[in-house]
Amino acid sequence: MANSVNTNVGALIALSSLRTVNREVDVTSKRVQTGYRVADAQDDAAVFAVAQGIRGDIKAKASVQSSLAGGEGLAQVTNAALKGISDVIGDIRAKLALLGSGSISDDQRAIYNADVAQLVGTMTSYTTQANFNGKNLLISATTDPSTFVADTAGATLQLTNQDIEAAITTFEGDSTVTDPTTDFATANDALTVLETAVNTAMATIAAEGRALTLQKNFTDDLVDAAKKGLGALVDSDVAAESANLQSLQVRQQLNIQALSIANQQPNTLLSLFR
Repeated sequence: MANSVNTNVGALIALSSLRTVNREVDVTSKRVQTGYRVADAQDDAAVFAVAQGIRGDIKAKASVQSSLAGGEGLAQVTNAALKGISDVIGDIRAKLALLGSGSISDDQRAIYNADVAQLVGTMTSYTTQANFNGKNLLISATTDPSTFVADTAGATLQLTNQDIEAAITTFEGDSTVTDPTTDFATANDALTVLETAVNTAMATIAAEGRALTLQKNFTDDLVDAAKKGLGALVDSDVAAESANLQSLQVRQQLNIQALSIANQQPNTLLSLFR
């Protein structure tokens, strides 16, 4: 290497090496700080574009998850109310068996009829309380089925409305047993109709709710898989990058020292004129 006071070749070489190391330090520091190997389009435009598409798909599936979760919750609340009504029907049937007996007194009959009326009120209360997120599948005012988005293509699943409120009202009109020889059969038949309606509703809502749960679980699995794939594309190995950063920082210091030494070279040439 020629000795010159006009061009410090050693300093230029050291400076070029320092610039290269500084760029590597910046890149590695960004990976450590953000946790991403590809944090933006500047890092890798093609991979970043793919990652953005996956992120958009995950957001869309999150909306599907929310919709399905709403349907799942409504199905669970409805089934709980139906089970409660079914249990009350069993209690009413026991009261009707007593009312069908001609051996009880008028006072006892009045007490049992009052008990039945109270139990009918309990069933009605269960139907009106079966609300979830503003929806109720058991009241007669509800006509259209409740639909829920099942996938990002727009497919839907539904929960069918069950007019249990009307069935309870019908039974209520036939529930009083004044004369066991005539009223009991009417009340018992009306209760059987109500029981059949409740059992059918429970089976329907259980099947439709199970479909919602299965679809939600599948969507959850898809989102988890997409997140794993996204991580494989853009996440950095923070431990490896941290170790690399330490190595680069050592190289950075060595290059700074080399540049300092190279900058002293012209002073050596000046000593020749002393």
